[in-house]
Amino acid sequence: MKKNVVEVQHFLSDQAGQGKAENTVTTYRRIMKAFCHWVDRNGGGLTELTRYDIQAYIKALEKEGKSASTVDKIYACIRVYARFIQRPDIVDHIRRIKPQNNRQAAPKSLENLEIKRLKREVEKDCNKRDIAIVYLLLETGVRVSELCSLNRTDVVVQERSGVMKVRNGKGGKERMIPLSRECRYHIVQYLQVRQDDEVSLFLSNQNIRLSVRAVQHMLKKYGTHPHALRHTFARRLVAEGIDISTIAELTGHSDINMTRRYSKPSQAELAEAIERAFI
Repeated sequence: MKKNVVEVQHFLSDQAGQGKAENTVTTYRRIMKAFCHWVDRNGGGLTELTRYDIQAYIKALEKEGKSASTVDKIYACIRVYARFIQRPDIVDHIRRIKPQNNRQAAPKSLENLEIKRLKREVEKDCNKRDIAIVYLLLETGVRVSELCSLNRTDVVVQERSGVMKVRNGKGGKERMIPLSRECRYHIVQYLQVRQDDEVSLFLSNQNIRLSVRAVQHMLKKYGTHPHALRHTFARRLVAEGIDISTIAELTGHSDINMTRRYSKPSQAELAEAIERAFI
C-alpha cells in the first residue's frame, strides 16, 4: 500500500507541475486514493496494472451503483494516470456504460429577480468580502477554484477600467477578464478594510486563503452555488448577443461546444414562448 501511495504522490506532483488547476489535482487525489484501496484489497500494485484490472474496477464501480457520469470521470482520471506511467494500453477498449449526453439542456442559471434578490441580501449582510465574491462570480464567470486562487496582484483596478488575471484556469491556461464598474467598486471596498499583507485576494476569518468549500457554504446561505453564478454570467452574455467565441474566451472553455449550451433556451424561456404564442 505504501508503494502505491508514493506512486500516486508522484503522479499528483507531476499534474500540479503541468499547471493543472488545484481543483483538478484534488479530484485526482480523491479518485486515486479510492483506486489504490481497491487495488490493494485485490492484491495488486499500481506499477503492475493490467487492462483486466481497469476493467474489473470499472465493473465494481458500476455494481456499487455509481452513475455513468461518475464512472466516466473516474475512468478519465485513470487514463491520465496510465499516460503518466507510459502504459496507455491498459485503458484501451474498456467497456463501461456511457453517460447520457445532457449538453442539449441549458445549465441552471439565475433569473433577473433572483439576481436582484441575491445582491440585495448579500449587501444587506454588509460583509464586504462576500459582496465582492458574489459580484465577481456573477460578472466575470470565473470558476470558484479560480476565484480562490486569485492573489491581490492578479487584479488591477483603475478609475475607468480594471482587469483580472486568472492564472490557474482549467488545463493550466491563463486568461484576462475585464472587470465591470460594480466589480471594481466592491473589490476596492473590500481591500480598503483589509489590515494585512497576505498575498491572497480573498481570506477566511482565520486570515488564510479562502477555500472553495467556504465559498460554497457562504453562497448556500443565499440559496445558490458558484456554478449557478457562472452559468448566469454566460447566459446573460448570450442574451446580450455576444458571440460564442468571445464567451468561450471569457469563461475559459477549451471546447466551444461547452459554451454553446448557454444558447439553448431555459425551461423558463420555453414556458414563456408557449404563453406568448397561445394567449
